[in-house]
Amino acid sequence: MNYAWTAANGSSLPVAIIGAGPVGLAAAAHLLRKGETPLLFEAGDTVGASVLRWGHVRLFSPWRYMLDKEAVSLLEETGWQAPDAEGYPTGRELVDQYLEPLSQVSALTPHLHLKSRVLAVTRLGYDKMKTPGREEAPFVLRVERASGEEDDVLAKAVIDASGTYLTSNVLGASGIPAVGEWALQQSIFYGIPDVLGKNRARYAGRRVLVVGSGHSAFNALLDLEVLAREVPTTQIFWAIRHSDTSQMYGGGENDALAERGQLGTRIRTLVERGHVRLVTNVQIRKLVQTEEGISLVGYEETLPAVDEIIATTGFRPDRALTSELRLALDPAVESPVALAPLIDPNVHSCGTVPPHGMDELSHPESNFYIVGMKSYGRAPTFLMLTGYEQVRSIVAALTGDWESARRVELELPETGVCSVDNGRSCCSAQPEEIPLNLGVRQFAGKGLQVVTPGKCCG
Repeated sequence: MNYAWTAANGSSLPVAIIGAGPVGLAAAAHLLRKGETPLLFEAGDTVGASVLRWGHVRLFSPWRYMLDKEAVSLLEETGWQAPDAEGYPTGRELVDQYLEPLSQVSALTPHLHLKSRVLAVTRLGYDKMKTPGREEAPFVLRVERASGEEDDVLAKAVIDASGTYLTSNVLGASGIPAVGEWALQQSIFYGIPDVLGKNRARYAGRRVLVVGSGHSAFNALLDLEVLAREVPTTQIFWAIRHSDTSQMYGGGENDALAERGQLGTRIRTLVERGHVRLVTNVQIRKLVQTEEGISLVGYEETLPAVDEIIATTGFRPDRALTSELRLALDPAVESPVALAPLIDPNVHSCGTVPPHGMDELSHPESNFYIVGMKSYGRAPTFLMLTGYEQVRSIVAALTGDWESARRVELELPETGVCSVDNGRSCCSAQPEEIPLNLGVRQFAGKGLQVVTPGKCCG
């Protein structure tokens, strides 16, 4: 690294991007279109490395919601043909048909560095405590190369699009691993396993417990049900922390993304028919290996023993690499403070997040931005289009186009669900107007229930 830096030549430095997934590559495309130099670091062997970890999963968003406008513009100059706009890609198809071709565009390729892990980001000559002149100092990125060697790289701005898929939430109800969780990790899969492919033997004919209530859980459960039809000795259990399941299955036919709505509808049907045994209000405290199998001990009850656990409990950001930066993060959600009220599941009711950009994503550390799934901290329900709008706005700000940076250029599909928060809802209805607990049917055994939600925001 050349340390002979002065404020006068700072504008010639590149904009560093951490993570070559869909949002990171989109950021690079927008920078190139603005005449800026991106410097894109990806820890994996290929672009979209984290996406490939769930490459077998089919997305509920069609192709038209998965493509960034500036990225497509670069691709079309090479003769690339866009996939069917209404088709639904798998994660692997997203990489093979979009991200990989984008990484091969001649304007972008020289700026992409694979097998290059960013270990830390700071300011040149400034730790977190030093203030005078801080904003004029360039960023320093400590990068570990494939050889194991480390070097420092200067940048005038940093866009962190490193995602959260490699840092899963744990099973423990209190935010820390359940007692015994680490010791039993060989029987726990964090994320969405390839149940019908390379992980089939692991689950066929076994007692499998899925923990979690989001779309990742839905995908795992649907694959397990297919496996159970092929191998009838396979037993499927499902544990969620909530006692109220009225909104869990989503908006169904009211969801503007049809495939997303159908996911919840299909899961609800499986539970109602007894193909999946649902246990609600599960607060996991301890995991114990017994002669019968793995027993999950809650604060009030113990679940039946199982052979395998699939933890679809969400993700959390890895904040280690930015520990020397001055970030304004919500203490609970761990997203930028201005974004947190829009995405906090404790207060956010409709499931559809308003488009947002540089204003909501700014920090006291000027010219540093967290985008994509990582910008949501611990909150769920991120859509790719949201990330594309984030980087469009940020790049406009970095290049001085403030009017464009603050202009909303995105309309997101509605989820078709809402819930009550402190007597209010996204439907502008009073609490008593919203059917929260309809059609309850008890199964044999404590805590096994299904709730058919009423329609809302329809």
